[in-house]
Amino acid sequence: MAVPYEEIKMTLLDAALIHVPFDGWSDATFHAASSDAGFEIGIARAVCPRGAVDLALAYHFQGDSLAINRMNSDEMPERFRDKVATGIRFRIEAISDKEVVRRATTLFALPMYASDGAKAVWGTADKIWNTLGDTSEDINWYTKRVTLSGVYSATVLYWLGDDSFDNQATWDFLDRRIEDVMRIEKIKSNFRKNAVLGKFFKSPKRLVDKIRAPMKSSNASFPGSWGRDSN
Repeated sequence: MAVPYEEIKMTLLDAALIHVPFDGWSDATFHAASSDAGFEIGIARAVCPRGAVDLALAYHFQGDSLAINRMNSDEMPERFRDKVATGIRFRIEAISDKEVVRRATTLFALPMYASDGAKAVWGTADKIWNTLGDTSEDINWYTKRVTLSGVYSATVLYWLGDDSFDNQATWDFLDRRIEDVMRIEKIKSNFRKNAVLGKFFKSPKRLVDKIRAPMKSSNASFPGSWGRDSN
């Protein structure tokens, strides 16, 4: 009986996690994982064409799933800003080993894999916003995800060097970053309400207002689209 594709990948991932702290997300780790899991290297390559890079991404996506499941099952705080912070905290707490993530950070800092890392972090931010019920369909769809991606990335980097009890320093850092974001949003809101500045930026705003969130069923190569009345 054939073993399902995803089952093979998850088996390889479980086997790889033992080796990653020592050899990183490397070919050595991938070969060791294949051997430990009992798969021929050809089978492992068929499932993960880029070897350990695909396993590193699978580990990230697994963490996303664990965090989103927790957001859907655990009691969330009342204030929206706290819900956002809790989503990021749950995502970080889904990480099983700091060294595994530290090695992944090194991997995705390499130019050839930087886009993979950026897409993965963007995907995390997107999933958190969707779980929180985000319904934005304009430029805010993008700015929310860009902002949350930045907060998440900065918090993870801080967490990697945090040796405080129960990672309390990290959660304090996260709260400060969320507070900074809320302060910026307040400034933007006041800016839009300002009669003088509002008139000055009326034309650029008209252009920005035509930007739309990507359609769920779209097959476009780029995220987002122009509105139908964008002539």
